[in-house]
Amino acid sequence: MRPAREAIADHGYSARSIIELFATLGTTAHIPSQSNVRVVRSVDLERYRQRNLIERFFNKLNHWRRIATRYDKLARNFLAAVALASIRIRVRHYESTT
Repeated sequence: MRPAREAIADHGYSARSIIELFATLGTTAHIPSQSNVRVVRSVDLERYRQRNLIERFFNKLNHWRRIATRYDKLARNFLAAVALASIRIRVRHYESTT
């Protein structure tokens, strides 16, 4: 696989070594600095906000016990369970509340 063009992460991955690793791979890192550092990096705020949507989706996936505990031994069964759970999460978003 080719390295990603952009990487978005939270404050926990703001170590200089991680940023330098991304730079050597040719990846643009959108990682905000921690509050206790001298040099503050600028971050594309719109991209960083989109990371939150993905993080919340994975949190919802982990509410499914079968996925959180990696119940299935075969990769195809696990990916099928992820697909079904993803569909259920997406459909629930559009369900009527009345």
